[in-house]
Amino acid sequence: MGGGVAEEPARGGARRRLKGLIVKEFLQIVRDPSSIAIAFVMPVVLLLIFGYGVSLDAKRVPVAVVIDSPSAETAAFVGSFGRSDYLIPVRMASMRQAEAALVQHRVDGVVRLPSDFAARLGNGRGARIQVIVNGVDGNKARIVKGYMEAVWSKWLAKTAATRASPELTPVRFDSRIWFNANTRSRDYLVPGLIAVIMTLIGAMLTALVVAREWERGTMEALMVTPVAMGEVLLGKLVPYFVLGMGGMALSVAMALWLFGVPLRGSAWVLYGVAALFMLVALGMGLLISVVSRNQYVAGTIAIVVTFLPAFLLSGFIFDLHSVPPAVQWLTRIVPARYFVSFLQTIFLAGNVWSVILTDAAALCAMAVVLLGITVRKSRKRLD
Repeated sequence: MGGGVAEEPARGGARRRLKGLIVKEFLQIVRDPSSIAIAFVMPVVLLLIFGYGVSLDAKRVPVAVVIDSPSAETAAFVGSFGRSDYLIPVRMASMRQAEAALVQHRVDGVVRLPSDFAARLGNGRGARIQVIVNGVDGNKARIVKGYMEAVWSKWLAKTAATRASPELTPVRFDSRIWFNANTRSRDYLVPGLIAVIMTLIGAMLTALVVAREWERGTMEALMVTPVAMGEVLLGKLVPYFVLGMGGMALSVAMALWLFGVPLRGSAWVLYGVAALFMLVALGMGLLISVVSRNQYVAGTIAIVVTFLPAFLLSGFIFDLHSVPPAVQWLTRIVPARYFVSFLQTIFLAGNVWSVILTDAAALCAMAVVLLGITVRKSRKRLD
């Protein structure tokens, strides 16, 4: 009984110390605007830059059109290019002029209609066109080539229907795009960008905080108090977790109302898994700050270890299935990979539990490991 009475004041003292540390950290956040800037200003700036500046869409692409023998058929075909939202036909007098424009990057492709275009189309022998695409940017080249093929297919189908010649289109192709019907790259990029931003925010918020305590000498003052290192770390984790989740809410609000990205899944699931990821990001930052004890070194390590892998190895921009197998295995230790997968699923596809539970389990395991290592590395010692 006496032991129980002694344990109660000890637990009460621990709660009071933890409350004091949390209040102290919140006051430090209010007095230091850099933390607020990292949590709220940085997401806005990065979302605006990447949301409007990065696009995988190819629209209003200039394409040179060379017609060897003008006719009603060639005029109708060129007119179909003009009705496209993705291609801008630019008439050229000769192939030499068109090739020069392609080399000078004034156009991104060339379409040539040979002199026998109308004749072959009329007698059913199959008209041929020549298509040349600038392949410097391989992704854009494939997109432009697809646009040209789509224009050709639609015009051919329309011509066949007008002439009652179904043999011109022996196969009817019906396509349906799931999850991103408008094929807007922004709907795909913005959710992934949120993961990259939250990685940087979470790591930067805590990577600098403990290192700053060591530089200012306040950590030595905490060492001589009865406060345990676990309480110190928890006292720093809670305020920055709240701050980071505020930045997450702001990022989601911008995605929904500024960029028009649909949220087809549950908002509660979104913030639940986001909380797990925030613990992972804060754990990485705390571990970096505990090891480095220098703000400059901590900030540099945070960018190299968290931001760059999140940007390059998370599937945010580059398809992970197209990278070498060794790199694919390396991406399994990148927390942002699982958060990007989750965000793109919850925004565009909805509550796909097979994906959500897998990603959440990976993030939960990473949070436990990172925070566990941080606690183990933290000691009340000055060396």
